[in-house]
Amino acid sequence: MVPAAARVGKSGPVTVRMWNGVRVTPVSVDMARATWNGTVLAESDSTVVVEGNHYFPPDSVRAGVLHSSEMHSVCPWKGDASYYTVVAGGETNPDAAWYYPAPKDAAREIKDHVAFWKGVQIDA
Repeated sequence: MVPAAARVGKSGPVTVRMWNGVRVTPVSVDMARATWNGTVLAESDSTVVVEGNHYFPPDSVRAGVLHSSEMHSVCPWKGDASYYTVVAGGETNPDAAWYYPAPKDAAREIKDHVAFWKGVQIDA
């Protein structure tokens, strides 16, 4: 079964097309924020939540904190992921963010959106 994605925004929960045929209503948030090493990396009132991860729109990511990485991985239903190294507060966190530059059709809602892990705190 392929998971559902939902867009969460300040105007309340909005259901985006469901990939498994089941409609879900996400919990509304006022603002999602990604922080690491004392620095806000991304902030948005409109993230896409997939498999429990907040995917931030590209324009919500702070300039200069993401640097290209050689890391790539493959998800059977989302496609090929590319990674960024996070640089903040004089420290680096290799491959701590990922995105799908050309996702499969089932994941088109998260094209170029950025998700975080490896110690990055997500507050929503």
